[in-house]
Order: sequence, then structure tokens, then C-alpha cells
Amino acid sequence: MTSPTKSYQVAKPDLSGNEKKYVNQALDEGWVSSGGRFIEEFEKQFAAYVGTKHAVACSSGTNALILALRAANIGKGDEVIVPEFTMVATAWAVSVAGAKPVFVDCDSSMNINTQLIEQAITPKTKAIIPVHIYGLPADMKFINQLAYEYNLVVIEDAAEAHGATIGTQKVGSIGDMGCFSFFGNKIITTGEGGIITTNNDKLADQLRHLRSMGFDPEHTFLHKKLAYNFRMTNLQAAVGLAQLERIDTFLEKRKQILSWYNEFLSPYKMPLPEGAVCWFFYILFEGDIIKIRKALKDLGVETRHFFKPMSQQPMYLDPNYKNTTAYDMSLRGLYFPTYTSLTKTDVKNICNSVTLLTKTESSNSAKTTATSETRVSQETASS
Repeated sequence: MTSPTKSYQVAKPDLSGNEKKYVNQALDEGWVSSGGRFIEEFEKQFAAYVGTKHAVACSSGTNALILALRAANIGKGDEVIVPEFTMVATAWAVSVAGAKPVFVDCDSSMNINTQLIEQAITPKTKAIIPVHIYGLPADMKFINQLAYEYNLVVIEDAAEAHGATIGTQKVGSIGDMGCFSFFGNKIITTGEGGIITTNNDKLADQLRHLRSMGFDPEHTFLHKKLAYNFRMTNLQAAVGLAQLERIDTFLEKRKQILSWYNEFLSPYKMPLPEGAVCWFFYILFEGDIIKIRKALKDLGVETRHFFKPMSQQPMYLDPNYKNTTAYDMSLRGLYFPTYTSLTKTDVKNICNSVTLLTKTESSNSAKTTATSETRVSQETASS
């Protein structure tokens, strides 16, 4: 294989808007910690974008989930339905909150298999956390109806799905609460950070109380409950506000990048269902993805594995984890560079690397088959 002329990392934030301007304003005003006008404005604008009354900013997407669970009074002795196919933070948040995650396999869409949820519900079940995996909205109509019948809280994990919609509603506005991540590889970023959206006034008050050490309004340093320092800084919120101003542009560019991948890699077309957003372009391979990933890296293309099933994680290990759709997906999936500064030429170069690799693999496979057939023929003749 030829050496790469240019390398492509899997993710890269676009900070070419008002990010520096707003951060410098925060610095000039002296508000660098958890106070400052950018936090309030970012929360206000994000709530308006999602279509909820409230948005409560915090220090990470994982901590957003922990806060949501605590605000819903979920803890020791409770069970929470979690997808088998997700990033481990979804399950960890449940464990950190003191509850038990109960895993439900995905279907071919990679989202939680709604037909398997009900059989996982017990008298201890208090909530469901559907994950809009890789920007693909889960079946919230079905999940909300099931939650209504069993009196369960619904917490949407929308870490990878900023701007995704179901009908006229944006994800994060459909359950009781929605949790978003602003890590550097997300559709919009604050570096690290997260936010919880809700239409429930009481939940919003609890979220704000819990994220800020459980301080009372007078800051008397008498803390009546276990709480956290999960606050977002004003500097992060300044970046987030600038990012939010361009979120529609980011989403359109990602959609365009997806169309380029689909153009140049026709055997591996990635469909984008109605309402979904493109977090990353991904491919489901049939070969050895560890070998494929290494070969692509040698060609200058960084990729990432799909998530490992939750029941494969050491802290949740289930001997039957291999008998799941999630396990099959984890063996086959890689996602590819998808960031807004990519050009059509860049995507074509990446796709050329994939094409070169697959041709080489096919050629090697054909040679191996031919050699085996020759050996068999010779052995037959000699006998």
C-alpha cells in the first residue's frame, strides 16, 4: 500500500465562529467559573432550540445523566432499563446514582429493541434511558407509551443526536428529561460539558440544586443532601453559545459529507432515516475490523470501533453477551472522519483508501482460495 499524502483524524471541532470573541468577553468581565452571563444565555438558547422550558448546563454528558437520575429520585434498590448497545457512560451513570442498569438488546437499527423492553421491567424498574444512537432517533412513541403504562421516568440520552427530530419534536424534548454531551467530538462542543433539558419546573429546580453542591439560596454552607460540583464554567458556555449559533450549518455540512461518502463508497452506503442527524459516517464490514482499522491507519485514516456491548464490560459481564445483536454490531462497525472542515476531495481520498484496502483484501482472499484449491487438487492427484 502507498504511504498517505494526508492524514485524517476521526473528529475535529469547528471553532471558527464567535468562540474566541465570547471567551475573551468572559475573561474581560472576570467571570471564568460557574457564574456569568454566558451560562444563563447558553441555557436559554439551547432550551429554545430543543423546544423545552428549561436547560440546565453541567460539566459532562455523563454527569447530565447522573443529575437526571438523582433529580428523579432514582437510587439504591431501583432498576433502570439501558440499551445493550451504547457508550458505557449510560450504564455508569445508573451505577453511580446507586441503581442497577438492566440491559436490553438493540435491533438492526442499533437502537434499543422496543419489543424486548417490557419483559425486562420488574417492580423495581423506575426509568428507561433510550439512547438516540449515532444520531438515529429511538422509537420514543412506543417507549413513552410503555413508560406511561408502568409509571416510569424516561430520560433521553441524546449525546450524539443534537438536532435530531421525531415528527415536529426535537430529541431531548420528548421524554421527561433529555441529556446531551458537548465533548469535543460532538455536533457542537464546549470542550467538556453537558446539558439536561426538561419541561418540568420541579425537575429543573432539583437539577440546578444538585449540580451546585446543594447550596441553599443564602449559601449558609449547610448542605441537606448529597450533591455534586457538576457545574459548567462561563468560559465553556461562551464556546457553547458560539457553537449553537451555527448548529444548523454544522448539521447541513455533516449531511453533505455523508452524501460524499455515499457517492464514493457505493457498496457501503449509509442511509440517513427521516429525522436523524449524521454524527459520524459509519460502515458495517464483514471482515476483521481490527485488521481493517490498522490498515486504514497506515493509509492515514483514523477510525473508531463501534461501542462494545454493556454485558461485555468487565463490571457488568454476562456470559451470554455474544448472543446479542449488539455483539454482532460491535464486531462489524467502524466510523470514519466526519467533521465540518472536510472537503469533497478529502472524503474522496478517504474513500480511495477504503477502496484500495478492500481490493487488496479481496485479492489476498482470492490468492488464498486459489492456493488451497491447488493444494487439494495436488493431494487428490497424488492419492
